[in-house]
Amino acid sequence: MTKSLVFSLCLLLVFNGCLAARQQSQQQGKQNECQLNQLQAREPSNNIRAEAGQIETWNHNDDDFQCAGVAAERITIERNGLHLPAYSNAPQLIYVVQGSGVLGVAFPGCPETFEEYKDQSQQQFQRGGQEQQGQQGQQGRQQQGQQGQQGQQEQQDRHQKVRRIRAGDVIVIPAGVAFWTYNDGDQELVKVSLLDVSNDHNQLDQNPRKFYLAGNPENEFEQQGQRRRQQQQQQQGRQQQQGRGQQQQGSSNNVFSGMNTQLLAQALNIDEETARSLQGSENDNRNQIIQVRGQLDFLQPPRGRQQREHEEREQRQVEQERRQQGGQQGLVAANGLEETFCSMRLIEHIGNPQRADVYSPQAGRISTLNSLNLPILSAVQLSAERGFFYSNGIYTPHFNINAHSVVYVIRGSARVQIVNENGNPILDDQVQEGQLFIIPQNHGVISQAGNEGFEYIAFKTNDNAMLSTLAGRTSLLRALPLEVLTNAYQIERQQAQQIKYNRAESIALSSSQSFQRRAVA
Repeated sequence: MTKSLVFSLCLLLVFNGCLAARQQSQQQGKQNECQLNQLQAREPSNNIRAEAGQIETWNHNDDDFQCAGVAAERITIERNGLHLPAYSNAPQLIYVVQGSGVLGVAFPGCPETFEEYKDQSQQQFQRGGQEQQGQQGQQGRQQQGQQGQQGQQEQQDRHQKVRRIRAGDVIVIPAGVAFWTYNDGDQELVKVSLLDVSNDHNQLDQNPRKFYLAGNPENEFEQQGQRRRQQQQQQQGRQQQQGRGQQQQGSSNNVFSGMNTQLLAQALNIDEETARSLQGSENDNRNQIIQVRGQLDFLQPPRGRQQREHEEREQRQVEQERRQQGGQQGLVAANGLEETFCSMRLIEHIGNPQRADVYSPQAGRISTLNSLNLPILSAVQLSAERGFFYSNGIYTPHFNINAHSVVYVIRGSARVQIVNENGNPILDDQVQEGQLFIIPQNHGVISQAGNEGFEYIAFKTNDNAMLSTLAGRTSLLRALPLEVLTNAYQIERQQAQQIKYNRAESIALSSSQSFQRRAVA
């Protein structure tokens, strides 16, 4: 008994030692990747055009993306377009920039809770009874029975839950969970997606990977030259397989394509022709966003009039606030039964102005989303922040305590400065709509909205991301004694008091140009 206990303890120590060494090696590599001397606000570097939309990606091999351990893409789906089902090696956080549509998520092992059931025999019996009214009863019952048997043979549809999405929604997709998106709205559906490739749920390398279940998709995160080389290699591999007389496989780029056709047909209990349709064809040029012929029909609950009116009111409120700016220039305790895996909440709408967590009539508003109000974020270790700053509004100087921040500019512009540990500005630029930039953890940042305001979505690599402010009512400087400030900065006591108390706001600050003019006078 004693020997076995000692042996178990030795194994535990060896395991912990190996794990610690691996983590230390990863941390050292991570630190080397974050020696950043310059940052940029970047446009997408790669574009894939599909039949019903396009996918634009940022180069994840750039130093700032490598430091944050993330990848990003912008997906545009045209009206009546379907983004084919796919899953990824990393969890995703998606923000809907524009439009509306339907999201389908297929959780493995979960039941199909949306199901169509019709008592066809009863319907046919009722229809038949009305048509045969006045005829002999026996003959009518025989005809009705035949119709009822035909109705029972019809296979009804059932599938997992579908969810409606609209501009302002944040969507969480765990790693390895397949999903599809359909645009049934009256304008383009635009989404920005963050893939956290350094997340613990990704056991591969830090290259983002999309595994499509249909079509003939292109690799979204490969640059043009890399994509051509990969296509040539795939073509050579297929020719070699044919030369060796290997059994038939598909010729497209989806997951089923690489499987043996006969074996796939047996697994699904279908004929080989149908199996080849699953595998796709290299002549399919629609890519991963296809145009639906007619209207996509699936089961979904009817949208009530009150729900539609509520969504329309929210949208009008946001648009009215934007027009006005253009003219002007709690902790929730978990009870252990909140959600099950199959019915967990994946979407939170943060576009409504009334949802703001920080609000200043002169500066703007900020809405935050973390694991306290969307519990699934604790599993993927991500969070989000939606900001809307008015003309010349200032986001107080601050730094992120425990997360990197990946910021996408939705509308407007802003002057942004990011400072490293040596006091050097590694980003000092006017960021514009459609650009993306990264704020590394602990790096100081300050930003001021342009004349047309500044709207952004920030994805953060911690489910409960925190920041420390350097100006305002809750700032780090205000927490210091006056004597510490006077000695640290070699200033008078009155100046130290001004540093601590001249700002009554906390995070969203109004422009202080008028104060500066009075001080000069």
